Amino acid sequence: MKYVVLTAHPNPDSFTYAIKNKAVQALEEAGHEVKVRDLYEKVLNPILSVEDFKSSKEGQVSDDVKAEQDLLTWAEALVVIYPLWWASMPAILKGYIDRVFSYGFAYSMDGNGLQKLLTGKQAILFTTMGNTEEHYNHAGMFEAMRKTVDEGIFDFVGIQVKEHKYFTSVTTVEDATREQMLEEVKAVLSK
Repeated sequence: MKYVVLTAHPNPDSFTYAIKNKAVQALEEAGHEVKVRDLYEKVLNPILSVEDFKSSKEGQVSDDVKAEQDLLTWAEALVVIYPLWWASMPAILKGYIDRVFSYGFAYSMDGNGLQKLLTGKQAILFTTMGNTEEHYNHAGMFEAMRKTVDEGIFDFVGIQVKEHKYFTSVTTVEDATREQMLEEVKAVLSK
């Protein structure tokens, strides 16, 4: 399969980055084609401008957005890896989605309603979180993420989320536990 791996963390020593490295390694060892987009390597400006907004409605996008859309067209699956910050994904990832998942490329509307233009693609998401699983369950965070990310972003454009794996307490667990989590990354991708 053809995979685009999107990662959004500014620190290459982070656990999020370790997940990215394990995911790329596992996919390449399984014989898949992989292209990595580390959003902190200035892949594209994450700020949706008025010009972007107006142009996408007219079927036009800037060259940097077109390059990312070409990658997503090439890909059969996405692997999206990011930390939970302030109950959401990092702004750089949301900005990428705002610009790249544009009207006319990822979705459109017509007399029949919403047209999901990325139908047939799949996604696997990995989210790192600092607090405990119990905390997030009590707060309803997993259900909120399912609604806002899995359904509100990916399903909205037709991308089927095969799995959204959450790694909790990553800042406080021991290295051995994080190593087990990395093995889980490999197991999820092998399905």
